[in-house]
Amino acid sequence: MPFTLIESVTGFMTLILASAGLLALLEEKVGRRFFSLVPAVVVLYFMILCAATLSVWQASPAIDQAYKATKTSLLPAMIFLMMVQADLRIIAKLGPRLLLTFLAASTSIVMAIIVVYMLTKNWLPEHSWQTFAALAGSWLGGTGNMVAVQGIFSINEDAMGYALLVDSIDYAVWVFILLALTPHATKFNRWSGADSERLSQVAAQLDEQRIAPANGASLLFWLGCGALVSTSAISLGQLLPTNMFFNSTAWQVVIATGLGLIAAQTPLKRLGGDRELSKLMLFMLIALIASRGSIANIGQAPLFILSGLLILLLHAIVMLILAKLFKLDLFTCGVASLANIGGVASAPILAASYSRSLIPVGILMALLGYIVGTAGGILIGNLLPAI
Repeated sequence: MPFTLIESVTGFMTLILASAGLLALLEEKVGRRFFSLVPAVVVLYFMILCAATLSVWQASPAIDQAYKATKTSLLPAMIFLMMVQADLRIIAKLGPRLLLTFLAASTSIVMAIIVVYMLTKNWLPEHSWQTFAALAGSWLGGTGNMVAVQGIFSINEDAMGYALLVDSIDYAVWVFILLALTPHATKFNRWSGADSERLSQVAAQLDEQRIAPANGASLLFWLGCGALVSTSAISLGQLLPTNMFFNSTAWQVVIATGLGLIAAQTPLKRLGGDRELSKLMLFMLIALIASRGSIANIGQAPLFILSGLLILLLHAIVMLILAKLFKLDLFTCGVASLANIGGVASAPILAASYSRSLIPVGILMALLGYIVGTAGGILIGNLLPAI
């Protein structure tokens, strides 16, 4: 039987903040091995989803208003903070070969999503394009991009739940496969005809950015910057022209992204605290989105999970063809793929399995995903409904 424990806005927001903080702490301090397989944001989503299903809080106009206001304000601030480490000058040091491989991986994922949607849409629920659009945001960038796409298209909470399930389960399978292939890199490179010396040269050119540890002053500074960017982006987004393909939320994301990239070209990127704060905002946004869903409405998850695996299969086939045609090594293909699908959380891990000197390559390629992820999600979100 449903029961109600919370009836006030304060109680609702306390639950959101406490849940987000608890899962962030557990991921950081306790269960890293577990959370490497099941991301903490997914656990958080389904924890709040269960609470919503059980009516732990009493829905009211005041809580609805708090939900909308908080979600609207957090999204541009989070996008801005995500971009602070994406220094385009350093990313350019990867060289054209690695950058083109990353973009080829992104393109193959987009193509695979379109093909799989066309093959499966008759068996999936109505508006299943929303799940694929959200998934595109994540598999081209990260969970933050997924949340941005959700806001732009007003993707319903059930579709978001499917996307998070696919992102979690199929992503774990893909990480396992890529890590299992690492010992076979020599054989793969011999088959593709790759010259692995290029990697050593690139790794030698890349210096890891020295970022100060977060402290109270830096966190407060970035909180203020995030609030300023959010307020400015929301105000400007409401003034700029919109159409059926590009609404005010999309403008807010674009403005926040641009301001973040500008900040990334300044010494502020070494201040520290931006990553920690953007992660907290991401967790809060995920919890807020989950608060509007119901676990009773995700019965078709197996079909979406199967669709995700099919997307990965088509993506892998394209990457194998490109490796043979352009003599790409296994490291470049694997990290380019995981920088899209896994983002900053996993691309450096795969890079480290080859050599610790290659970790910066994984980090920078994943940061590039933050830049293209939202754009890819917008592209998919506009294309699929027209199919």
